[in-house]
Amino acid sequence: MKNILRFVLLFISIQSFSQTKVLSWNLENFGKSKSQSGLNFVAKTILDYDIVTIQEVVAGYGGAQAVAKLVSILNEKGSKWDYTISDPTSSSSYKTERYAFIWKTNKVKLKGNAWLEKKYHLEIDREPFFATFEINKKTVTLVSFHAITKTKQPETEIKYFKFLPQEYPNLNLIFTGDFNCPEKHSVFNPLKKMGYSSILTNQKTTLKQKCNGDVCLASEFDNMFYNNKSLNYINSGVLLFYQKFNTLQEARKISDHIPIWFEFSLN
Repeated sequence: MKNILRFVLLFISIQSFSQTKVLSWNLENFGKSKSQSGLNFVAKTILDYDIVTIQEVVAGYGGAQAVAKLVSILNEKGSKWDYTISDPTSSSSYKTERYAFIWKTNKVKLKGNAWLEKKYHLEIDREPFFATFEINKKTVTLVSFHAITKTKQPETEIKYFKFLPQEYPNLNLIFTGDFNCPEKHSVFNPLKKMGYSSILTNQKTTLKQKCNGDVCLASEFDNMFYNNKSLNYINSGVLLFYQKFNTLQEARKISDHIPIWFEFSLN
C-alpha cells in the first residue's frame, strides 16, 4: 500500500512539474506611476504562474525600474524569480514601449537572450518580443506583442505574424499579448490553418469605464495562439482582478486589461 501511495505521489509531482502556467498582462503604462500597493497587488496576482509576460512597460525612466521592483517583491514570497526587459520598440509613428518576461527559475530557464523581432519593424510599430524557455529539456518560445489601437487597424500589423513560423521553423511559438483585435477576425486565419489555436473564444479582456450592472468588460483584445501539434492544452482563462476593488476606477489604476493565462505541457 505504501509503495502504491509513493508511486501516486511521484506521478502527481511529475505531472505538476511537466505542466507550465503562463500569464500575459497588459499593465497599462507600467512604470513610476504604479504605487507600492499596486505593485504588491500585481505580485500577489501573478504569484502562482511560472512565466509572466507584460506588455506596455514604459520605455522611458521608470519602466525597467517598476519591473525590477515587482521581481524584488516576488522574490520575497518564497520562489526565486528572474526577468528580462526589451529595449524600447522602434516605433517612429506611435508610442514606443518595452516588454518584460518574468519567470520562476526552478520551473523554467531562459535559453540564450530574448530579442525584439527586427525583420518587420517598419511594418509593425511595436515589434514583438521573443524569449525561448527550456522546460524539462524541451523548449517553447513566447512571442509577446502589443498591437496598435483598434482605430489604427491592428490587422495591418497582425497579418505579418503568418510569416513568423516560417522565419523560425525550429521554434515552438506561442503568440501572446494585446492584439487589439478579436480572435475571430479573419487576419488570424492563416495561423489557424497552420495549426494554431486560440486559448480564449468570445472572452472580453478590457475594462469598461463604468460597469453596466454586472457587465464590466468591453473588448476581446488579449489572447494567446499556440500550435496544437506541439503543445498539450490543459486549461486557460482570465483573472477578474477588478472584482477585488470597490470601484472600477480603483481597479483601472492597476490596468485597463485583465490578465489571461494558459496551462500546457510540451509534447
